[in-house]
Amino acid sequence: MNGEPKLLDVVALLRDIPEENVRRGMVGTIVETNGDLFLVEFSNNDGETIALPTLKSEDFLLLERITSQKVADL
Repeated sequence: MNGEPKLLDVVALLRDIPEENVRRGMVGTIVETNGDLFLVEFSNNDGETIALPTLKSEDFLLLERITSQKVADL
């Protein structure tokens, strides 16, 4: 995915953060940005927040949503 991380982007965690009870591979959503820091919400299957760590962009991978237009362009 190109560009800078922004509000409501979906990300995958690249490292374990034991103190926040999240581990590499978990998927979260950016809910706040402040310069090079990002507040990312991780939730369970019921939509309840399980962690809300502040991360740097090197801590996560931006995930891209595929739209029908993007598929048609492939």
